[in-house]
Amino acid sequence: MDIEKYYTQANALLKGHFLLSSGNHSDHYLQSAKVLENPKIAQELATALAQQINAAKIQIDCVCSPAIGGILAGYELARALGVRFIFTERVEGRMTLRRGFQVSLGEKILICEDIITTGGSALESAQCVEFEGGEVVAYAGLANRGFCKRVGSSLPRKPEARLPEHIPFFALEDFVFNMYDPKDCPLCKQGQEAIKPGSRGN
Repeated sequence: MDIEKYYTQANALLKGHFLLSSGNHSDHYLQSAKVLENPKIAQELATALAQQINAAKIQIDCVCSPAIGGILAGYELARALGVRFIFTERVEGRMTLRRGFQVSLGEKILICEDIITTGGSALESAQCVEFEGGEVVAYAGLANRGFCKRVGSSLPRKPEARLPEHIPFFALEDFVFNMYDPKDCPLCKQGQEAIKPGSRGN
């Protein structure tokens, strides 16, 4: 499956100067919402991801995603896997499980994002469900920014990766773009303003 083609056709592979949720800057950005706005494509991508996960024979009782970005991908993946879906969200800067969602003791949970960069938001969601007694058995994303080591990829894990190495991470493709510390960003030095994706119609 050519995942880059899906993003390109949806005008979701953006080039410019972007401020990422991690605080770092990049010259590319994947806008998954533009891909997932088409329900048929969302279903196709989730089904392909579910096939990878099912092949690994991991028991999964529930999919959990961090809001907002991971909700569509996580919901479609849960449907493809035939399990329930919940999500976490930030309240005053802290990732929280709310809206009446509950996790059973020992419930086996997969954490799903649309895009995994360093895995910080996914890890925060994992900590939420673990606090409630759930067991995180896998991580997943439609695309991997190349920092975390995914199942089936030859790319090595980078020091910035935050996902635990002993838990499998599944994704459909690796996207390796430049990422810069804002203190040493060549685009900033050129006088280009960093845009936070979604803040100006992108």
